[in-house]
Amino acid sequence: MTPTPHDHAGAAAATTPRWRPGGNVLALAAVSFLTDASSEIIAPLLPLFLVGTLGASVSMVGIIEGGAEAVASVLKLASGWWSDRVSRRKPLIVAGYTIASLVRPLIAVAQTASQVLMIRLVDRVGKGMRGAPRDALLAASVPAEHRGRAFGFHRAADHAGAVVGPLIALACLHGLGMPVRQLFWVAAVPGALAVLVAVVFVREARGVPTGAVASTGPSAVIPAAVDPLPRRFWLTLLPILLFTLGNSTDAFLLLRASQLGVPTALIPLLWVLLHLVKSASSTPGGALSDRIGRRPLIVAGWLLYAAVYAGFALATTPWHAWLLFAVYGVVFGLTEGTEKALVADLVPAARRGAAYGWYQGTVGIAALPASIVFGAVWDSYRAPAAFTMGAALAVAAAVTMCVVPGPRATAP
Repeated sequence: MTPTPHDHAGAAAATTPRWRPGGNVLALAAVSFLTDASSEIIAPLLPLFLVGTLGASVSMVGIIEGGAEAVASVLKLASGWWSDRVSRRKPLIVAGYTIASLVRPLIAVAQTASQVLMIRLVDRVGKGMRGAPRDALLAASVPAEHRGRAFGFHRAADHAGAVVGPLIALACLHGLGMPVRQLFWVAAVPGALAVLVAVVFVREARGVPTGAVASTGPSAVIPAAVDPLPRRFWLTLLPILLFTLGNSTDAFLLLRASQLGVPTALIPLLWVLLHLVKSASSTPGGALSDRIGRRPLIVAGWLLYAAVYAGFALATTPWHAWLLFAVYGVVFGLTEGTEKALVADLVPAARRGAAYGWYQGTVGIAALPASIVFGAVWDSYRAPAAFTMGAALAVAAAVTMCVVPGPRATAP
């Protein structure tokens, strides 16, 4: 793999002052922490609530979650493009978090699976509205040489929320004896706090994106916002798409852990372990990408993913599952923030909303067939074959990432 100027971003970083999170980075991290805590109060219990309380089929659970993510993926494309056109990110960010926070707790009063489906669709509308503009604003709020650290810090806060949410649910259910429906209302509290933080503390990035012109009215057009995205960005999406096709839902990992003998009562703790490692490794992983480059770290993360999936294929005892889940969390620390920083490196500032929309939309849409195919292979040829397939696709994606061209230079 031929190094590119930004693959050696660390050379410049060595002479720049040490960066500490502040402003939008802290605000957006706090919003994501609170939102994920709200979401994860409900998420681990939702399948059981649908099947056990509302009498939904397992296939209906798949339709609800798959349909919700598909809606979010499509909207990410539109919201990112629109935020480029108007050169404003905050209104879509606030609107997205507000919609999700308002409708998510309404699951507490749902009487049918179809009602839950509608609530989840609207919830994901909010996610689709905010995702791409938020990442574009985050990229514009930090120096280029610290983007990896900033995105890693943001992902760490998000995963920390995913640890806190289930712990809140556990305390309410077992400590306070709270009914599940009442627990769902508790999710409204961190959701409302997330919206408050977004409204009060998130700011538009100063100045006008490079290549854009200041808006003088509702009909003003930003020339750079309609320019094509760079060819290198589209080429980079190819290995990301290939990797995502082998990256099925983590629900299969939980199922595999159960097969290996992890008791059902400990499955939530396994989930907490995963998010603890994700949170702990995300900021160091993003910072490392600033020093050694984005693509080397992504390739290393994908190869580690392949090793983890191969491990799940070969695992035979419960402790294997615990070890593999911990290592799997490191994969996210190496790749999640790094991939988002790479997107910012590849496109001009005025087109980052659209770029993040395409990136997130590609990952979200490809995740659905990835899970369907993985499940079909599992049913037909058993779990080891499915995990081996995922490992092979990850290796193929890593090889492809090595040969696609990187950024020409550090993006503004």
